[in-house]
Amino acid sequence: MIKTCLAVLLLMLSSTVVAQQPPSQKNRIDLVLSDAPELANFGDYDIGVRTIELIDEGRIDVLNTPRGEEEEPVHYDRPLTLEVWYPAQLDAGQDRAGSYQAITRNPEIIATLNGRAVRDANPFTAESGFPLLIVSHGYPGNRFLMSHVGENLASKGYVVASIDHTESTYDNQASILSTLYHRPLDQRFVLNSMAAFSEQADSFLFELLDANTTGIVGFSMGGYGLLNNLGAGFSEEMIESFMSPPNGLLSEHTVRDPDFRDNLDFRIKAGFAVAPWGMNSGFFKPEDVAGIEVPTFYLAGDADETAGYLEGTRAIFENATSSDRYLLTFEGAGHSAGAPIPPPVELVEIDDPRVNHYTDEAWENVKMNNIMDHFATAFFDYHLKGKSDSLDYLPRDQAGAEGFALEKNWKGFNGENTKGLSLEFLGVNQ
Repeated sequence: MIKTCLAVLLLMLSSTVVAQQPPSQKNRIDLVLSDAPELANFGDYDIGVRTIELIDEGRIDVLNTPRGEEEEPVHYDRPLTLEVWYPAQLDAGQDRAGSYQAITRNPEIIATLNGRAVRDANPFTAESGFPLLIVSHGYPGNRFLMSHVGENLASKGYVVASIDHTESTYDNQASILSTLYHRPLDQRFVLNSMAAFSEQADSFLFELLDANTTGIVGFSMGGYGLLNNLGAGFSEEMIESFMSPPNGLLSEHTVRDPDFRDNLDFRIKAGFAVAPWGMNSGFFKPEDVAGIEVPTFYLAGDADETAGYLEGTRAIFENATSSDRYLLTFEGAGHSAGAPIPPPVELVEIDDPRVNHYTDEAWENVKMNNIMDHFATAFFDYHLKGKSDSLDYLPRDQAGAEGFALEKNWKGFNGENTKGLSLEFLGVNQ
């Protein structure tokens, strides 16, 4: 009750402040607090951003495929919209700022988000082969929900592609059956598409990115798809469940399919899973997540009632024994720990209850965003760029009893801003 009252009070105070700010200062996705950990600060590259429309032709249409063993699957051309951030080359004196028109959790409300990326800026061609990051939102969500990651990591020398997952966004949300089937495929299709753009001389991405060094950031259902692409086949028990897509379609994402391992993409070198959904709902078993062999950073709140903590993210972390992995826990936080941007003021100002989609009762969004961006930077810099000194920001000897750190002398933090956090590491076969 106390946490709820504090959250309401913070929301009231924030709405008072933003109402007095000019439009360009509202809905900042690039805020870095004075006590933020070191690697939350933006990097040295200017940032460009462009929107790309993709079509995956001939994908199975889950929602229109009738149930029945004799029924043939229906196919359709599946559209996907990307927001792509990248290192940019700006002119001297050019304003390093931009905005986004983003549909909110209330689809009738459009929010203006403000950040540092310049729309359609020229790419930074003095260097090439930047690692690729793919960002995959929850159900529902959209490509702007984790836009703080997009801008922040692009400023540090990454090309970041954030997906609008069709039938899973605020404005076209449909049955979760679609998301359960399509999410791993969407992530792989975007990886293939970005790789193709990097080889097309007429593309702004030509030679800009190296798809062979790819990481994926997945939140909730995005994490569900990510784990599958890292090697965790879905539980065979769920194939014929009425919670699952019709006619055993999910089987291609399980080890029952003899091609499952061969279909995993070797170019995915690291995963960052925020409150990944599925373990607590039976879609993963311990033996399934043991199939993950790719280094993974897990982030969660220990009060998560959607994806679960002890029976959810923590269980995944403990059972993914074939991989090196971290678990960062926000004590007292729920499902929205770390990932979502702050609630758009357009919702706050009208007291729309859907602001709760973005907020956490125990933690403030910008603080969580800063911490997430700090660890995402260290983790991907180490695994995708080979920066050995980044490992100093990922302590491997801090785990204590019950998962809480003994001494949190973490590089990049001061003594105060580690409060309420625990960080653990387990290696292969641990």
